[in-house]
Amino acid sequence: MRIIDLSSPIDAAGWEPDPVVHETMTPAEGARHMSEEVREHFGLVLDPADLPGGELLSLDTLTLTTHTGTHVDAPSHYGSVGDYGPPRHIDRMPLDWFLRPAVVLDISDVGVGVVGAERVRQELERLDYHVRPLDIVLFHTGAARHAGTPALFTDFTGLDGSAVDYLLDLGVRVIGTDAWSLDAPVGHMLERYRETGDPSVLWPAHFAGRRTEYCQIERLGQLDLLERPFGFRICCFPVKVAGAGAGWTRAVALMDE
Repeated sequence: MRIIDLSSPIDAAGWEPDPVVHETMTPAEGARHMSEEVREHFGLVLDPADLPGGELLSLDTLTLTTHTGTHVDAPSHYGSVGDYGPPRHIDRMPLDWFLRPAVVLDISDVGVGVVGAERVRQELERLDYHVRPLDIVLFHTGAARHAGTPALFTDFTGLDGSAVDYLLDLGVRVIGTDAWSLDAPVGHMLERYRETGDPSVLWPAHFAGRRTEYCQIERLGQLDLLERPFGFRICCFPVKVAGAGAGWTRAVALMDE
């Protein structure tokens, strides 16, 4: 079995709308810190020089949102009320949603904007792929090439409400994208709203999760490394963050040789 990494990193050096703060305590600093902790709490003297190389352990402290890097959105992210009942947080989602057969639909030709149900149907027909309940559907927009830059948040293709509802009606419960959001870029949505006055153009992909419970994987990477659009499984278990609307994931494709 080949394991193909489909995740984008959490990188404090890259551009983020909510910047990541990454502080590192080196092994040498860890030795000095532990010496102080031992003296304070145990009344003992621990000389860092007594440790191999004068070092103990490193420690990384990060400040970031649960929507940084590749992550899974929970239904509670979409609103406080769902037609199906109270939306669940990420730590309450069923694990069997996140290890499933997958298909990748290529919409990289669209550019900035949205696609609807008709384009999704066309791509599935082109691939001759029949979606089964709980299949994971991924969208290759090409946005991952902008990772670490402001363009990741402005230059991509999203889905409209009809596209998401179409997949949910087929029994899909996890939809993924290599873009920052499953919706269109914020600027594009606001421009359409200004032109039409129609509030349904605002975050329709997310708000579809108020009608039918489902999860999104956002900010995937390296979908172009997949040698075929289906015939593999996706593993994308979210981190169990209690009471959270999202959790990070190390998404991978499991492809049989």
